Amino acid sequence: MIFSTLKAGFRLVGAVIFVLWGGAGAIASTARDALAYPDGDRVHGVLVAEQGGVLVFKSDRFGELRVPSTLATVIKGTRVAAEPAPRSAPSPAPAPKTAAAAPAAATPKAPEPDSDEHESLWDRFTPAALAARLRTMFGPWRGRLSFSTETVTDSADRSTSSYEASLRRKWPADEVQLSGRFDYSETNDVATTDVLKLWGHWRHDFNPRLFAHYRPTAEWNRASRLRGLPNDYLLLQQEFGAGYQLLGRPGRKLRLGVSQNLFDTWNSAPAPEHVARGVVSSFEEAEVALPWRMTLSQRGVWYPAGDEADGWENRIDLNKKLTETLSTSLRHEIRRNNPDGTAPDFTRLKLLFGLDF
Repeated sequence: MIFSTLKAGFRLVGAVIFVLWGGAGAIASTARDALAYPDGDRVHGVLVAEQGGVLVFKSDRFGELRVPSTLATVIKGTRVAAEPAPRSAPSPAPAPKTAAAAPAAATPKAPEPDSDEHESLWDRFTPAALAARLRTMFGPWRGRLSFSTETVTDSADRSTSSYEASLRRKWPADEVQLSGRFDYSETNDVATTDVLKLWGHWRHDFNPRLFAHYRPTAEWNRASRLRGLPNDYLLLQQEFGAGYQLLGRPGRKLRLGVSQNLFDTWNSAPAPEHVARGVVSSFEEAEVALPWRMTLSQRGVWYPAGDEADGWENRIDLNKKLTETLSTSLRHEIRRNNPDGTAPDFTRLKLLFGLDF
């Protein structure tokens, strides 16, 4: 009698342990994390690792993402167990196990997916989701996609649009930037601006003060006019320079230097021709961090000419971070007497909206 009672007790304890163990497995299987951005966007999945300040996150919808820990935080998922079945009063003698009952007890019912997991079209194209995909695509490179557009209808129908992309990467002593921009304007369905511009920048710091740089630029204008005649042109400029950094504190930078410029121009008016020349220039660059997540950057170049009017150009960008992934910038550009002899003078003020990644 005592032996039968002890045997029944051991079976009951074993059954309780088995149920608790299966419940723990069910709890672990439903655990999910969330990658939260400061602007409120979230991506669900599982945190794989955190290495060197980078969060390696396996998302449910976008695959593996690598996000700097300064741009997002991980919220550990709430572990919820499956609802237990109603308990029945224990019988004095447990019924013998059957082959059909064992699998049912060993395999817990899969939890129903959360209602917020039904991905909508907006979930796929939120700024945070797009930025995460671009970061995964370009790895250590950081960049921005920007656009600006305007449509005016008065005595004529005018439309203007601009699209720009840039990539940047930094090393301890080097910095590389690649950029491209396309500007297009038309009046009454006639193109007045059709310019594709590509440029790059490489700077090497020999020490905290001395540096050297190389800036290649290509400008293709298919709506230019020279002395009243159509003049499509392709301008290639290479700038080799060196300079001195007067200020190098975080948020405050000022650099001065001189450069040798090589201009190559292919134009179509009045007759197709190629012109090449070399010009010396001096430049000045400034970067300032402002309150309210704003930055100001400026670069000016002066081309002295003995027997001609001096050429010069200047660009100022005032950038404002709206969120971790969205920004807006106000840009002012001016160019006068470009030494290549073909590129037209202009003054441009533009408001752009961008996606940062």
